[in-house]
Amino acid sequence: MNRWLACVLSLAWVGSVQSQEVANQPGVEQWLPRLQAAAGQRTYTGTFVVTAADRLSSARIWHVSEGSQQMERVDALSGVPRSVLRRNDEVLTLMPQSRMAISEKRQSLRQFPDWLGQADASLAQHYVLRPVGADRVAGWEADVARLVPKDAWRFGYRVWTERVTGLVLKLQTIGLDQSILEQAAFSELQLSSSISMSKLNAMMNDVQGYRVKKSELLPTTVDQEGWDWKASVPGFKLVSCYRRPAVHGNAGLSVMQCVCSDGLASVSVFVESFDPARHARPMSHDAFSMGATRMQMQRVGDWWLTAVGEVPQSTLQQLALSFERKK
Repeated sequence: MNRWLACVLSLAWVGSVQSQEVANQPGVEQWLPRLQAAAGQRTYTGTFVVTAADRLSSARIWHVSEGSQQMERVDALSGVPRSVLRRNDEVLTLMPQSRMAISEKRQSLRQFPDWLGQADASLAQHYVLRPVGADRVAGWEADVARLVPKDAWRFGYRVWTERVTGLVLKLQTIGLDQSILEQAAFSELQLSSSISMSKLNAMMNDVQGYRVKKSELLPTTVDQEGWDWKASVPGFKLVSCYRRPAVHGNAGLSVMQCVCSDGLASVSVFVESFDPARHARPMSHDAFSMGATRMQMQRVGDWWLTAVGEVPQSTLQQLALSFERKK
């Protein structure tokens, strides 16, 4: 699935700061938290379009914010029909064709932009924030800034933010050769929406006719799971690890998911028992690369590792090698 559409379908709220504020910020480590904090203060409705390689995906978003409470509904407009409703950390995914509803709680919520937001002083060691100018997106006046990487371990970004409210209207992921790897943008946006939180609550509570499956992520650590993790890419840290239910029908097995991030880019590494029937051969960069997303699969003894992230292939490979089974 396209990375940005997956992000939108799980949680697609946005935020930023005004251009004068961007220009006055000393660095990205101060700018990024303000960008993300602005997201929770807005109520809006819009159509979101994602372009990656030769694929185009879109979704319709309704987002409501009242104090510390947030709710939203996201409907896929392309591909397999699907709706996602979120109430704070509660997420309900409705799949009309199979009449399946997946209910789960997510302590670590994905956002647009898909940045984890653990910005600190170290972020400025790897990115430079540069105001670019002004533009218009979906009929709104926007200010443009660039996040330029200082090395070849990460991609860069170009960000368009609505001048008055501070919402992110458009984002491009820039490759090492300065090409546009992916673009995510609103094609239409209303900053005043008539939809209410009570209406979204009613939608989320109505699962009549659906078979509800609860999915729970259990916090864990690499040490508890019998692994070691050694930092191998400058700036990237191990952010979190979870146990998630297996997706292949074997109730006795589960998958460990660990997230590594430099505060902007993130990589997920999934670790599961090796199964010859499903894990026929490793997957290299040539086998899967779409937009900014890279994937790598490899066998480590009796285990199978799948690394997925929006980073250069060399970064993905190095981070995968950071996981070693304890002897």
